[in-house]
Amino acid sequence: MTDSAPVDGQPSTPAPEPAAPRPPVVAPTVAQDAPEAPPARLWDRMREDPQYAPEHLALEAVRRLGPEAAQWAARARAERPGVPAEELADQAVRKFVTLARLSGAVSGVAGLPGAVIDVGVLAWTQARMVLHVAAAHGVDPTHPERATDLLVLQKVHKVAGTARLALGVAAGRERAGALFGSGGQNALGKTMIRLGVRLAQMAGVRAAKRVFAKVIPGAAIILGTWANSSATKDLAERSRQLYRSTGTAGSGSP
Repeated sequence: MTDSAPVDGQPSTPAPEPAAPRPPVVAPTVAQDAPEAPPARLWDRMREDPQYAPEHLALEAVRRLGPEAAQWAARARAERPGVPAEELADQAVRKFVTLARLSGAVSGVAGLPGAVIDVGVLAWTQARMVLHVAAAHGVDPTHPERATDLLVLQKVHKVAGTARLALGVAAGRERAGALFGSGGQNALGKTMIRLGVRLAQMAGVRAAKRVFAKVIPGAAIILGTWANSSATKDLAERSRQLYRSTGTAGSGSP
């Protein structure tokens, strides 16, 4: 559109600038929109100490995934000031429920090792979702108390006090392992079963036929997709209830 011609020697009036489009809410960033496996260092730690696998995963999730969630929420609010917390939480839940449905096909490994890997990927995806929901509601996802939240929300522990105690034990064992190396290990099969059961408990997949569905040809896709989606949706609702009632910008512990 051109400026209008001057009339009677008066200067022309510039055309009004078009209104800027309203930017969309920024969806959580996940590499290639595919489920991400826990880092190798965490797998080593959990395999060496399967009894405290959920605690090790929760600690590492807050360290590694908390900053990612905080950056996503800050970016979304900068691009769209005043965006409702519920809208941000919706974005996160949709993203990570979708990824949870895909997590049963990540490893490409058959048998017991593949089942353990898949349930570990699911637990890691769920932890990422919880931290993004916390950030959406203004709760600091990098605060150490989020590890306690993860263990209680994922029903590994019933109350925060026992979760904190277990996290302290796991952190101490982590430091000891770094200093002195791992001790004697159980047979690989027994260790993998213990690890799989503990991670399945964390991910909300408690029935053995679902945990190890990948061992049975043809069962993994049907059972895995349904169980992963159902467990993750349940966890999302619990997370939203917690952080909706306690969320305050910059808060640490609910």
